[in-house]
Amino acid sequence: MAKFTFNMPDVGEGVAEAEIVEWHVKVGDRVEEDQHLVDVMTDKATIDIESPVAGKVIEVAGELGDTIAVGAMLLVIEVEGEVPDDAQDESASEPAHQPEAEPEPETAPEPEPEPEPEPEPKPSAAPAPAPAPAPAPAPAREPEPDRKVLASPAVRKRARDLGIDLAEVKPAEDGRVRHGDLDQFIAYNSGGGFSPAGATRADEEIKVIGLRKRIAQNMAAAKRNIPHFTYVEECDVTALEAMRSDLNANRGSRPKLTLLPLLITAFCKLIPQFPMINARYDDEAGVVTRHGSVHMGMATQTDNGLMVPVIRDAQARNLWQLASEIARLAEAARSGAAKSEELSGSTITVTSLGPLGGVATTPVINRPEVAIIGPNRIVERPMFVSDGPNGAGSGERIEKRKLMNISISCDHRVVDGYDAARFIQEVKTLIETPVLLLQD
Repeated sequence: MAKFTFNMPDVGEGVAEAEIVEWHVKVGDRVEEDQHLVDVMTDKATIDIESPVAGKVIEVAGELGDTIAVGAMLLVIEVEGEVPDDAQDESASEPAHQPEAEPEPETAPEPEPEPEPEPEPKPSAAPAPAPAPAPAPAPAREPEPDRKVLASPAVRKRARDLGIDLAEVKPAEDGRVRHGDLDQFIAYNSGGGFSPAGATRADEEIKVIGLRKRIAQNMAAAKRNIPHFTYVEECDVTALEAMRSDLNANRGSRPKLTLLPLLITAFCKLIPQFPMINARYDDEAGVVTRHGSVHMGMATQTDNGLMVPVIRDAQARNLWQLASEIARLAEAARSGAAKSEELSGSTITVTSLGPLGGVATTPVINRPEVAIIGPNRIVERPMFVSDGPNGAGSGERIEKRKLMNISISCDHRVVDGYDAARFIQEVKTLIETPVLLLQD
């Protein structure tokens, strides 16, 4: 037997250390060669570390959230025979050391108890009358049937199988208990969620690790180092939405257009006039780089947290190409298949919450960029509309229009408020006259 010390491998790209985000083995587990051992996160991506040998795990280094330097011990595996030469190249092995079992402490024999003196005989007494028989215990009261609770037979059967009294389940609507109400009741009583019953729930501590830790660090650094300002403008997107509907109706085999490709097209058309928007600021070197190409970051919510995949050379793509790339990158980010180069190098970011976009947002800049744009939710409201072009008509009428606010947050060290306002005003002109988006 030998001990194989597996050190943190060099994952390339100049990475000097990585954070442990998930162990897939523990001390005592048997592992096979190429088995997935641990997930670590670098500044660029999450990486799967596999075992170069087969054996038994006898030691692991670090807990979730700990940082391991490249070349430092990651875990120790006990292998049969000698450590393979190819594994020796990666990590040093040393002879197995079987810890000697400590002798168990001898147990002193317990002293035998001294015999107790026999009690002296007492004079016999008259026999006591026989006690009256105790009344028979009342039969256990069975819970009342839940006939008064409105629920389908399937819900009733499921509640019986789970041992749940339907009278304790508070329905979400119309007094009828549904499967969703049971799910919520179960989740709460197992400590996994909110229950409408109003009972208190134990506190839960969650260690901030992995992607969530990176997000926290990046957002804190952005707010700490960047003097943000946000500008918001209302835009009439009625004509834009009508054009999008027409394009989708005639798209053939091309992907369905959302609003985002149209907005990105508008941004890319205007950025050459506002190069200070599409820039990165190295505050340590005191250098602002204004980029000629638009590498559009796309803030994407995933199960693990916020990620920003990058649409490379967005200015060179048409609407349908943008739609395809947006869908591809979003799926890659959510499934964990996005490559490190697809998650870095953005020059400006767009962030949209879709139907949850709210009336206005104040997005946080994706450092070291200097601007982030946030389209908000589309709402329908009555609006005064002029009879003539550019408000030159003889009268006005009230129409139901689709309105949307666009927010932009900028680094005030690089972008002046006047420039940000002019940029968004030009965006407003383009999307309120959407035929301009299709011009070369």
